[in-house]
Amino acid sequence: MQQLLTLKLLPAEAASEQAVKEYISKATGKNISAVTGFHIQKKSLDARSKQPWVNLVLNAFIDEPFTKRTLTNVHFKEVHQAARKVIIIGAGPCGLFAALRLIEQGIQPIILERGKDVRARRRDLALLNKEGLVNPESNYCFGEGGAGTYSDGKLYTRSSKRGDIGRILNLLVRFGAHESILYEAHPHIGTNKLPGIISAMREGIIASGGQLLFEKKLADLIISDTLIKGVKTADGQVFEADAVILATGHSARDVFRLLNDKKLLLEAKPFALGVRIEHPQSLIDEIQYHCSPGGSLFPGILKEGDPVLSLSKGRDPFLPPASYSVVEQVNGRGVFSFCMCPGGIIAAAATNPGELVVNGWSPSKRNNPYANSGMVVQTELKDAHAYFKGKHDAADPLLLMDFQEAIERRAFTAGGGRQVAPAQGMLDFVNRKTGATLPPCSYTPGIRATALDEVLPAFVYQSLQEAFKLFGKKMRGYLTNEAVVLATESRTSSPVRIPRHPVTLSHPQLKNLFPAGEGAGYAGGIVSAAMDGERVATVLAEVLGA
Repeated sequence: MQQLLTLKLLPAEAASEQAVKEYISKATGKNISAVTGFHIQKKSLDARSKQPWVNLVLNAFIDEPFTKRTLTNVHFKEVHQAARKVIIIGAGPCGLFAALRLIEQGIQPIILERGKDVRARRRDLALLNKEGLVNPESNYCFGEGGAGTYSDGKLYTRSSKRGDIGRILNLLVRFGAHESILYEAHPHIGTNKLPGIISAMREGIIASGGQLLFEKKLADLIISDTLIKGVKTADGQVFEADAVILATGHSARDVFRLLNDKKLLLEAKPFALGVRIEHPQSLIDEIQYHCSPGGSLFPGILKEGDPVLSLSKGRDPFLPPASYSVVEQVNGRGVFSFCMCPGGIIAAAATNPGELVVNGWSPSKRNNPYANSGMVVQTELKDAHAYFKGKHDAADPLLLMDFQEAIERRAFTAGGGRQVAPAQGMLDFVNRKTGATLPPCSYTPGIRATALDEVLPAFVYQSLQEAFKLFGKKMRGYLTNEAVVLATESRTSSPVRIPRHPVTLSHPQLKNLFPAGEGAGYAGGIVSAAMDGERVATVLAEVLGA
């Protein structure tokens, strides 16, 4: 028989298959030899007390053969000669999952990606990190897999109403992700693992008859009355199809400008702006796990009744690097952590020369010595209008995008060029001091001691200044000059929304143009973008009568 159980275990016990089986045996009253295996359904960490606990919900196999976990059944059709074709602009998670869904519906997807494949992107990222050279078409944001491929691979989302999260995770496992993403409370793949998964997705799309073409930058839309007939790429090639899905991501400013030039409806969309802050991972472990400096309170025990072992230094090896999530209201504005990366690295994420953007990522093991997180402040249209002192039209749908770009260029100048980031110790940031020395930092292009109140808009700096004090009270030891603050974290979400019909999901002016994902303003992260891509593809198939 199979039985659903809930267990509360020490980290070391949860990591031991034998220990878990022993707990199953005790919970069911069966001999341990009767426990043939188990599937974890949910796994979460509770570190609120001095002793962290792992909560498991699992399906135990008792007195019957253990079988492997079954993934969601998906049938990809043969679409080489499909009657219907859809162009997808962008090969990020939204575009890739939209393509897979179209193939299920018998429609041929033609993905046009401005950047390069995952392997070729690596060389451009190396030049960006080592030489400070930005390739506008191949960087952390543009290229196969989109921004998520080389910026962490976090899969946590609260957007459960937007689609089937389990289906997205199942498809990722089908293409090579570890099955732990199916049950972890905060699933994470890791930047080192994602390229292989993305490559497998591409191979699956092509094997079914879809197309994925690289270095095909959108240059123009071919419009006739209320329909798009096709698109033109920067190399002069024209592609025709029955419909177009715009899945460009949040950083394709040229696409927003193209749509604006075509007099297509756009809306300015508030986003969050701020900094990225980095602490020693050992300090975050100490704060979150209540352990001694550089140490852990309990290394864990395997069996109930064993004596508690003595204090040891170093985080319990059965605990993951600690993370955190903080939020405060400061003068009516939300200030919050964003994309927290335990055991991570700060990366250069600019998409054009002359601008400076920082982001964070972690490898699958999260084993780097630093923990970083975005710390951002909500912005509104009035903030951009005030920044430009009324010189920009307040009704301009690109106003917030121009504001975002202006701050990034200001940060680039403050850093002195070559992607060197302006930076400040956290305590110095709060006290408006500029120290001559800065703590070590994972950001490869380098950092430069700078008064960040001269880089950030006053409302952003002042909101962060007050929030850091409050965060320091919540997490003792967090407010310290062991932490370094880098400007600027600005690509939190799209500063533009492309409106769409609530039922057909098409643009109000073009019946077969379907805005989707982060770039259109309808998602925020890998999973929500993937779900939105699937949703649009499903509705589009109905519109086309596939």
